[in-house]
Amino acid sequence: MATTSTTATPCKLALIQLAVTADKQANLDNARTHVLNAASNGANLIVLPECFNSPYGTKHFPQYAESLKEGPSVKALSAMAKDAKAYLIGGSIPEHDPTDDKIYNTCTVYNPNGEIIGTHRKVHLFDIDVPGKIRFQESETLSAGKQLTHVDTDFGKIGIGICYDIRFPEPAMIAARQGCFAMIYPGAFNMTTGPLHWELLQRARAVDNQIFVAACSPARDLSADYHAWGHSTIVGPSGDVLETMDEKQGIIYADLDLKKMHEFRQSIPLITQRRFDLYADVSKVKP
Repeated sequence: MATTSTTATPCKLALIQLAVTADKQANLDNARTHVLNAASNGANLIVLPECFNSPYGTKHFPQYAESLKEGPSVKALSAMAKDAKAYLIGGSIPEHDPTDDKIYNTCTVYNPNGEIIGTHRKVHLFDIDVPGKIRFQESETLSAGKQLTHVDTDFGKIGIGICYDIRFPEPAMIAARQGCFAMIYPGAFNMTTGPLHWELLQRARAVDNQIFVAACSPARDLSADYHAWGHSTIVGPSGDVLETMDEKQGIIYADLDLKKMHEFRQSIPLITQRRFDLYADVSKVKP
């Protein structure tokens, strides 16, 4: 398993739980205000929610989808990161790829110079049907991404997932074994799945892999078609909740201490105790 450095630049993480409207430009302006606010409070790794620039829903994705090369959202996110002088995980936006004419749920990641250093298309589409509670089929309009995403920062390597990706343990396992110290998930769990699994899944991914896990949600809007659970949360490598919030718009912060992560890994040495003679190392299995 790859190791992470304990001498990397200290990381102060901020999750921004944004109120999302039907006005794309208003959403981008709101994001900018909060990103600069987070940076002014010392955050150097800032995260936005899933679909922060548009309402969340299959009928909205085609209407709000834009090209990463020419769309206003990527330009706005790049400027935010540069002006904040911080790494920015730009939540996700509906992306239209003109090369294949498909729509993706896509997260773009920026360095403090405003340059894109990573792009993650949601790998696992949110297709569920809970009788009497919620039915949602992202595959009606979205296509799935085809790769896992890890980005290098001054703090170390970070893995990226989007919402439903968190339900699948393999991406976080692979990220941790390839040297990532954190998994970041912009997400938008709902009022059915949120109370059941939102925090549970974050803590599970964290304690299984002894890494930091953070999930950033939109704020809840009961007048919208889709009601997000909110409760953006940051979890430590021992599975402890470092910070969380309610359903309203706001920002939470946490210092991600890699030294403490390594101390915990030494006290419970899962890395050296795994039995790959009995089961496969998913980080090395070829698809």
